Amino acid sequence: MTRPPHKGPRNDRRLPPREAPPAEPFRRPSADVVVLYGAHAVREALRARRRKLLTLYATEGAAERIAPLAAEAGLTPQIVDPRALTSRLGDESVHQGLLLEARPLPAAEIADIETKSGVVLVLDQVTDPHNVGAILRTAAAFAVDALVMTDRNSPELTGVLAKAASGALEHVLIVSVVNLARALQELSQSGRLVVGLDSEAPAPLEETRLQNPIALVLGAEGKGLRRLTRERCDVLARLDMPGPIKSLNVSNACAVALTTLRLKGIASSE
Repeated sequence: MTRPPHKGPRNDRRLPPREAPPAEPFRRPSADVVVLYGAHAVREALRARRRKLLTLYATEGAAERIAPLAAEAGLTPQIVDPRALTSRLGDESVHQGLLLEARPLPAAEIADIETKSGVVLVLDQVTDPHNVGAILRTAAAFAVDALVMTDRNSPELTGVLAKAASGALEHVLIVSVVNLARALQELSQSGRLVVGLDSEAPAPLEETRLQNPIALVLGAEGKGLRRLTRERCDVLARLDMPGPIKSLNVSNACAVALTTLRLKGIASSE
């Protein structure tokens, strides 16, 4: 005997259709528009006003918190859904409800560097944006005169780097150069002692004879300083670590080196 078809309520396990993410209102990425996100990066860009500010996007809560500072900078936050920010920046971004579109920082040259603290940092093809961002944060904390880096084999001054710099990108003069060896020569001719950090150097930094003003050169992790870069340095020095791990992340090495210079009286307290 054939059973009649069951006409009771069906156990329909189909999920409801996913709601489409909101449309993104942002500009298309281009060479003349940079993206800054996160509370510190956006706040310091609004506060410093070293660059032309275009559009500020914010969630409702973030817009309320940043409204006074945005008004001082002449911007009105455009309210967006947080999912739009995540879609634009990626799932791993910690945007804190803020995204700012702006023009790149004004270009600078070696001749534009003013001697204040007496210390210039030079990066020899350090490519990781997190490391460069952390170095910028340390540079701002120590009030260095400038950060010199190459046009190529360096990260873009936006996005992840700006977030890692935690606002320091707006406060440190950045000089991009085509030829690093030539830039080191210019720094030396301007009266700065060019010191390269090298693990094979003959003496530790704290025992090396130094003078102000100074240009401290840091190499990429793993590779270190390139041969031509080492040849353009006036002196090489190393960082000796007392613990079982002898090497440091380049951003940590930067902080240790700047602390050493300050303790030696090389970096000005201004």
